Amino acid sequence: MARRDDLRVLVIDDSLTIRAMIEQILSGQPGCSVVGIASDVATARLLMASTRPNVVTLDLMMPGIGGLAFLDELGTRAHCPVVVVSSTTKEGSDAATEALARGADACFDKAKIISAAPAFLALLRKTARRPTSAPRARVVLDPSAPPAAS
Repeated sequence: MARRDDLRVLVIDDSLTIRAMIEQILSGQPGCSVVGIASDVATARLLMASTRPNVVTLDLMMPGIGGLAFLDELGTRAHCPVVVVSSTTKEGSDAATEALARGADACFDKAKIISAAPAFLALLRKTARRPTSAPRARVVLDPSAPPAAS
């Protein structure tokens, strides 16, 4: 029986190479497993329901429905945390800001998946511990609005 703290990851990426790299990184770690691999959103929808991951990695640039549109869709229902893994989501990038605004829990630069594998794994573990996201209202970024007080 799986322990509650096991890392169960669903990988959504159209790149066979990236899917294999993520699976390789996770397969050697105790308590980690890739519970599903999807190369498109249609497959991901089915796997999210059947495999019950506790975190999803999501590429933004995919054929058909892209990652941002899928984040919008996920925002209409409860779902596990999502880490966007994309070459466009470097720290502070517009793509990372947009992904977070649309409901991603974290972003990771795809180019650093191997060189920063321990940081990637730590981010997945940390993100997987977050509670399931409830449906939310759509967030629209207004660049002219003053920053929120913290």
